[in-house]
Amino acid sequence: MANRLADALSPYLRAHADNPVDWYPWGEDAFAEALRRDVPVMVSIGYATCHWCHVMARESFSDPAIAEILSRDFVAVKVDREEHPEVDASYLAAASAFTRQLGWPLTVFARPDGRAFYAGTYFPPRAQQGIPSFREVLAAVGEAWNERREDLDRTADAVGEAIAAASVARTDADLPDRAALDEAVHRLAGDEDALHGGFGAAPKFPVAPVLGFLAAAGGDGRELATRTLRKMGASPLRDPVEGGFFRYATRADWSEPHYERMLTDNALLLDVAADLATGDDRPAFLDALASGAVSFLTERMQLPDGGFAAAQDSESTIDGRRDEGGYYRRDAAGRAELEPPALDAKLLTGWNGLAVGALARGGQVLGDRRAIESARRAADRLLAEHVRPDGALVRASLDGRASSAPATLEDTGMLAGGLVRLAAATGEVDYAVAARALVDAAAEAATAARSRPGEPGSRSTGSSDDDGDDDGGARAPFAAPGGGDPVLAARGLGFADDPAEGAAPSGLTACADAAWRLAALGAGDRYRELAVAAVRVVAGIAPARPIAFGGALGVMARLAGPLVQLVVVIPDDEASDGRAGDDDRQELIEVARRQEASVTAVVTESQAAAFADAGFELFEGRLARNGRATAYRCRSFVCALPVTTAADLRQLAVG
Repeated sequence: MANRLADALSPYLRAHADNPVDWYPWGEDAFAEALRRDVPVMVSIGYATCHWCHVMARESFSDPAIAEILSRDFVAVKVDREEHPEVDASYLAAASAFTRQLGWPLTVFARPDGRAFYAGTYFPPRAQQGIPSFREVLAAVGEAWNERREDLDRTADAVGEAIAAASVARTDADLPDRAALDEAVHRLAGDEDALHGGFGAAPKFPVAPVLGFLAAAGGDGRELATRTLRKMGASPLRDPVEGGFFRYATRADWSEPHYERMLTDNALLLDVAADLATGDDRPAFLDALASGAVSFLTERMQLPDGGFAAAQDSESTIDGRRDEGGYYRRDAAGRAELEPPALDAKLLTGWNGLAVGALARGGQVLGDRRAIESARRAADRLLAEHVRPDGALVRASLDGRASSAPATLEDTGMLAGGLVRLAAATGEVDYAVAARALVDAAAEAATAARSRPGEPGSRSTGSSDDDGDDDGGARAPFAAPGGGDPVLAARGLGFADDPAEGAAPSGLTACADAAWRLAALGAGDRYRELAVAAVRVVAGIAPARPIAFGGALGVMARLAGPLVQLVVVIPDDEASDGRAGDDDRQELIEVARRQEASVTAVVTESQAAAFADAGFELFEGRLARNGRATAYRCRSFVCALPVTTAADLRQLAVG
């Protein structure tokens, strides 16, 4: 039996390399083999820090008898959902036809053409609580394949048609007004757990994009986000020793968490905490929460080469046994005796972009240069190693080795958004220029796809000035440069611009957010129009389903709200961090970084000139007046008279 996973880039795949199962990685070879042998494909999707993936691996995939059945009657394919998110999205959509309990491990049975005819999640070794054993599932699928193939074909065709319809379903509604956004806030408030915080019943997730929307909505939304974050931060969902949040909890009071810690959750929650930590009435606990998140990301998740690991495992080895959560249930002294749970050390471009943006913004608000430098190190690594010479992105890498998996739209949008925030935090225009190039590439890819109507997925892409498409829905103005997953596309199963959102914003939302931030810096009205066109794709459904479209609603809220731009310009001959002894300047910067604003930048005069020369209108003519640090507070590029004292800047904020 060939060991096809031993040299995989994914730590998740390598963890299965020694299984007795004859695994294939995702690719054409697996489907060609299934067609040659006329057997179904069993696609098993998970990730390295997934607890129930570990359990099913130990119970079933390490069992020689089960492995023999899989290798004889199926072609078994192992997929890392973090390396191949489009594959995961497509098969999650298929699985929703068979089960409402979606999650990982995801177990999908498909024909050799890739179309699913049955799916589930974790299957136990013995039947329990109405769930069949994995061995029973394999036997039933094998029997149906051999005896009732026509029934399976009808199911697979129907599911495939439903996925194709869903992948092009778009709305073409105007963006919600203030009243509609307030109603979305009230919908979420109606679903709030007033006792424990969060939304709905168990299991409970932090739903960071939803909190981001609430923070952006202001008023009642901001209060609800603050309340939720306070209760989550004081709950078992947050590790009090290292400051990170766990992925979710199995109980309504946030107890019994699943202990994996994801880069996405922690970056996005830091972002929310930083946004809420601005304004004169900010609660004190937010600084501690944000500082803890910064420490977790920089001390636990950042790798020596500057990038961030995708996740930290839920399990560790204690007294010779695998123990879920045992490390995290100990205090700092107890942990010092143990090896920390393993990191999934692969670098994901999009997820690293989220961390770059969160640390840049968090460092800016907190006045924490360590956080900003951490963001800079990661950004520099990504720009050097994850942007190819032709401008295309690498989806993932490990130890300098690039994955063959195609980069997705989330990689473009999340990296671009992180770079824009880093540019504002550091005053270095090169990061904003790189972000602009990424957004332009995604817009150009969508336009190019429109010119190739016969290609898979072309109906779901388009230009920003397009009002709709043949099925009555709005076309997305962004597409992944280089196209989607070729194996899915060849089978008509692509989900290249899936607008659905869960624990993180969709790629479409991430690109919209980056475009809006570029527009706020003065890159041009075109970028605001791109942001509007992107979120119009879901504008007709998002306000009524806020728990599922928090990221998109956050962009809509920012588009509907006032555009407040704050730039502080420091004389070139003075240090911008206040160490030159100018207390007035330092107080001005302190007030600026804590004011609520759409975008805040502290730059030297030379940096302001560099931004202006690069085409960012906000910085044109921005000078330090009379040799003193000078603040410019603007609303949609209409600026008040510049001020040089903290007291005058405070007055502008309330005037």
